Amino acid sequence: MGVASTLGQPVRRREDARLLAGQGRFLDDVPMPNALHMAFVRSPHAHARVHIKGPGPFIFTAKDLAGRVSPGQIVPPPGLDVSPIPHPLLADGEVRYVGQPVAAVVAESRALAEDLAERVEVEYEPLPAVLDPRAGDPMARWEQREGDVAGAFARAAHVVRTERVIPRLTNVLLEGGGALAVPDGDRLTLWTSSLSAHRPRAQLAQMLRRDEASLRVIVPDVGGGFGSRGTLPVETPVVAFAASELGRPVRWTEDRREQSESSPQGRGIRGWVELALDADGRILALRGRVLADLGAYLLPSTAIPAHTTAMLLSGAYDIPAVEVIVTGARTNKVPTAPYRGAGRPEATELIETAIDAAARQLELDPVELRRRNLVRTFPHRTALGWTYDAGDFERCLDRALELLGEVEKGPHTGVGVALAIERSGGLYECAEVTRDGVVRVGSIPAGSGHETLFAQIAAAKLGLDVDQITVLTGDTDELADGVGSFSSRSTAMGGSAVAAAADDLLAGGPGVARFASDQGFTSAAYVAVVDVDPATGAVDVRRLVAVTDAGTILNPLLANGQVIGGAVAGLEPVTAAEIPDFTTAFVESPSPLNPLGAKGVGESGASGAPAAVANALAHVIGHHVDAPYTAEKIWQALR
Repeated sequence: MGVASTLGQPVRRREDARLLAGQGRFLDDVPMPNALHMAFVRSPHAHARVHIKGPGPFIFTAKDLAGRVSPGQIVPPPGLDVSPIPHPLLADGEVRYVGQPVAAVVAESRALAEDLAERVEVEYEPLPAVLDPRAGDPMARWEQREGDVAGAFARAAHVVRTERVIPRLTNVLLEGGGALAVPDGDRLTLWTSSLSAHRPRAQLAQMLRRDEASLRVIVPDVGGGFGSRGTLPVETPVVAFAASELGRPVRWTEDRREQSESSPQGRGIRGWVELALDADGRILALRGRVLADLGAYLLPSTAIPAHTTAMLLSGAYDIPAVEVIVTGARTNKVPTAPYRGAGRPEATELIETAIDAAARQLELDPVELRRRNLVRTFPHRTALGWTYDAGDFERCLDRALELLGEVEKGPHTGVGVALAIERSGGLYECAEVTRDGVVRVGSIPAGSGHETLFAQIAAAKLGLDVDQITVLTGDTDELADGVGSFSSRSTAMGGSAVAAAADDLLAGGPGVARFASDQGFTSAAYVAVVDVDPATGAVDVRRLVAVTDAGTILNPLLANGQVIGGAVAGLEPVTAAEIPDFTTAFVESPSPLNPLGAKGVGESGASGAPAAVANALAHVIGHHVDAPYTAEKIWQALR
């Protein structure tokens, strides 16, 4: 008699016992007694000409890398035009943001490397800096037009215009970035903190101009991802180059100052939305403009969030005509890259605050205005070009309002609603499964419970107990190919690859699968209740209700943790003491795009919560206020 499947059950994360007991092995825990340590000289200026005096034998500059190591290759999404401005690995005659690496030094210990870095003589000639993206040169552009937009605005009974600024933010990961490069004859092994092993190998091969077969990439335990580990840090190929040149292992570990000063930042857009509505509140057309502050250079993923913002700008609504233009501007700031949501929160806030502004202008209930415009049939192709695979947006909204119930309101209590759409999955993922319960998969865990979920899937297929399954990830020598964990793809893509590999094994195959699929689309309804102290302007997010449609829920405990974690990430900055009272639930509209029926769940919270809070505050104040919601700003707005 086979073991009963645990799929759909709230199985606790089995990896937690090891991690909470301090038995995890993160990048800095990898023993390498004979390793040299690298430290970086970083620019104190936002823009300057730079000259390094007297480079020595253990100092690496752009001249050492010239013709031998290349910047990361930029491959933009279809239709997105980008300028050829890749991030130099080390500054070559000019720096363009504070914290940009100028030179690298190696020494026998980290302390000695840091001391040596401070003694490198660098001469800077400051230049004017561009800090406002409205004054920056364009680095990226995308536009989409469909339908008679001009005609719709000409005949509209109402036109609503909004402008929003969504500020930049920086990641504070549990574990900083880093790299450990170990040469071994013609092969080089790179240990890295990443959400993939195979993509860093491909990136490193391109940068070092080496064959992928000569590189091995290992990813140990990872202390949080949140979007920022999808691209190799620009420091990593410098570490690998130094190891190859010196014939010794070289390691670099990012400290907190480096992380806050020079690691890629997220968000940073200014958006304009115009809605044309008829007399009954039906949206006839949308015009959108998105200006993204991309920073000084393009990393491989820098332009992707702004493109995602544009593609999701119609949100959960059936809008027949659109005109959306995105411009990515160059400024003298740290480059941007995906941060949890990676364009989805920006799109959600732009469209959802515009819907509330329309409700105020038309003197309609904001929930009723949403109902009149929801997408109701699936699959649904948006005018911006993506196809929503499955969903029930109104059911999510109804359930959220039901769970909210009666709200105890004071004179400065606001209730805000927001609907969020999250794209997830896409591309492919690989897995291998053996008869003795060993699972190898390209998706990398970073605290999201992958080990437990993949074990559940394999155990259900093989008729084994979850504890009989061993899950291995993060080694290019263990699995021939893979993609990784980003864009909320691990369950739909990695989980489906595990299921397909198990099916192949049971059918008499080798237990190997490469699962490919289009993107799926998760939806969520959020309701926020906020209280504002009129005397101080202090904002208290008292309650959040989240109802998420992530397709078939394979482990509700893990899914619920992702919803709450995403929402808390979206409410930054908050401390543990300020986390609101959460009420969560799920609606299940299985995706037809994968055998599990699953969709992503990790980023809808980061999208829905901020927009709901923004609308709740506008309910109190009477108009929208841009984040961050400092007490002084809210106090002034109330007056």
